[in-house]
Amino acid sequence: MSETTPKQLLHLVFGGELNDLDGVEFRDLSSLDIIGIYPNYAEALVAWKAAAQKSVDNAAMRYFIVHMHRLLEPESAA
Repeated sequence: MSETTPKQLLHLVFGGELNDLDGVEFRDLSSLDIIGIYPNYAEALVAWKAAAQKSVDNAAMRYFIVHMHRLLEPESAA
């Protein structure tokens, strides 16, 4: 029997303070908070929740999950 490794579906978790709560333009790109890159959505979601919880007192701070695997292999994102 051969062991198979699940396909990496990379996800980036990052955040920063927004200029406007209705948009996604950041106040200062040099101060973006890069949390990390994760091998699947489940792990990225755990990291996102932890980062978002730490910044709960700052209404302008937002964290995002970017599906990097969709950018790296756009033909398989359909």
